[in-house]
Amino acid sequence: MQWEYKTIKLATSGFWVGGHLDETKFNDMLNELGRDRWELVSAFDTNQNYGATRDVVAVFKRPAQK
Repeated sequence: MQWEYKTIKLATSGFWVGGHLDETKFNDMLNELGRDRWELVSAFDTNQNYGATRDVVAVFKRPAQK
């Protein structure tokens, strides 16, 4: 089986703590991509400094269209 992949980068907010992700917006995005048959494969954060998160990266896959 062949796959196609999609990578989404989501910015976080917050100055002191860093890494606040809008969960409602993230869930809406996941549900929309799921309706389009995208499956979440992996999600991880990128480090800004002192453990603060700059972005969240989500990787999706679905069967390639032939």
